[in-house]
This record gives sequence, structure tokens and C-alpha cells, in this order.
Amino acid sequence: MIATVTLNPSLDRHVAVDNLVLDDTNRWVSMKYQPGGKGINVSRVIYELGGDTKAYGFVGGVDGDVLKKLLKGHKVPCDFTSIKNDIRSNFIITDLKTHRQTRISAPGPQVSSGELKKLVDKITGIKPKPTHIVFAGSVPPGVPGDIYYELIVRMQAMGIVTVLDSADQWLREGVRAKPDIIKPNVREAQGLLGVELKTEEDVIYAVKTIVSSGIKIASISRGREGMIIADKDQIFKVVPPDVQVLSTVGAGDSTVAALVLKLSQGGTLEDASRLAVAAGTAATLTAGTELCHKADVESLLPQVKVERLLF
Repeated sequence: MIATVTLNPSLDRHVAVDNLVLDDTNRWVSMKYQPGGKGINVSRVIYELGGDTKAYGFVGGVDGDVLKKLLKGHKVPCDFTSIKNDIRSNFIITDLKTHRQTRISAPGPQVSSGELKKLVDKITGIKPKPTHIVFAGSVPPGVPGDIYYELIVRMQAMGIVTVLDSADQWLREGVRAKPDIIKPNVREAQGLLGVELKTEEDVIYAVKTIVSSGIKIASISRGREGMIIADKDQIFKVVPPDVQVLSTVGAGDSTVAALVLKLSQGGTLEDASRLAVAAGTAATLTAGTELCHKADVESLLPQVKVERLLF
């Protein structure tokens, strides 16, 4: 089983308008609610692709109740820790005329030390023990910035494969624990390493640098250009097919989910990276925060190009 932890979940509201006009009244064409948060998205995709998963994290308020109901509708198993304050709401506004998206994200609720302890106790006591655990997304106010470091250390002591997908200080603190797998995008990798990654050669060097630091598998996603991924023995350039993008929301989460799922099933790094890019690309074919569909992933999989590079 693959567990996911979302410390800062959200209820996402995806609003579509015909032509977004600033400083004026805009009427929406449609609005959809979706459960949000990177770890939750990972669990949704793992379930969609036929894997065994359970989502953990904080939940509170009316929006928290809606989130749980939506996950139940998606048939995604979850075991959340209740908090006093409301979870955050995020807004994704899509202009149907220009196909441009505007995202407005909230910082999240204040979480008490007691609420955090309950979650940590729950995670460290998961039964049956998961083979892999994914820590993903931002950290809400009240939670220490080094929380991912602490959780990764605990999980590794239990023999669980750890995956970290975050950014900024949460990524920098988390990698000190040497998680087994990380997947930053170019911007996040630049922040982690403190260097600009302007060329493909820069990205290749960055992936090698991360692996040499003690992390077993490192991948840097590059949007339409795919990803560079490596372990201590091999490195691959993985390129997606050209598709008509409807939304990039959740593409990175879909990539992480497929990568971890395939590796948990004993797949090779090459096979796992191919499925990961197919899933990430499939997510761009859906509107809003709908994530990828299994049929699209299977259709795109043969079109993904994988090239082994000199290490």
C-alpha cells in the first residue's frame, strides 16, 4: 500500500469564464469542486491506475466535510486528522477564450501542536505498514518548517520508502533526511540547489548532483520537455508526445503517483519514468483539477520517448 500525507489540503473551486475581463464583472460558465492538495491528488491517481493507497492529512470545517465526501465519491480511502479550523480554499480560473489559467491559493489554517501530534502518531502507527509513503505539498501555519525532515526520518526507521514532493523551505528541510525519491520541477530544483538551470545540460548535472548527495532517485520535471531522472547507476531523458493542453493543474502530482506506483510494483526506473510522463501528460488533457484518466495514460504510454544518457 502507498500512503500519502497532505498537511495542507484544500477544497479547489474551478471556475470557467468565456472571456476574463479585469476590473469588471465576469460571469462564470461553470464551476466544479474538487478535493485538492498534492498528496491527495497522488492518492487519487494511484487509485485511478489500479493501485492500493490511503490518504492522510488534516481536515476541518465545512469545506473539510465536502472534501471527505468528494473523496468518498472518488472511492479513494482516507483517514484524516480533524482540526479546529477550516481547511483552505483554492481557486482556479480558466479563460475559455485564451485557455489561460489564474490560480489563487490560500496559506492554510492554523494548526495546533496537539493536532500535529495526533497526525504524527497516526502516521507512525499505520497498519498494515505501507511500502511507500509520499509527503507532498506545502505546510500550514503552526506546523514547523522541518516537519518533513522529522517524518521522513521516522518512516525510514520503519523501513518505509519515502517520497518528497514539495518546494521552497519545506523541500530544503526535507532533503536533509535523504528521502528515497524526490521530483522537483525546474523552479523548485533551482531553489533547492541555489543555481539557475537554463539548459538541458544544467538539468542533467543537477539531477546527478542530487543523487550523489544520497537521494536514491531524483527527477526534475520540465513541462512539455518531459523529465530527467536518475539513480546512482543510470540516467534517462523522458519526452512526452505533443498534445493539446487543457490544464496543467495536477500534472506533477500525476507524474509522482505513476512513478511511485510502478516502482512499488517492482518496475524498472525506465518503465516507471515512462508511465510517470504518460500520466503527467494525460492530466493535461483534462479540465480543471480532474487529473488523469487511465484510458488516456494507456493511450499515451507507447508515445513516450525514453533515451538513456551517459552517466
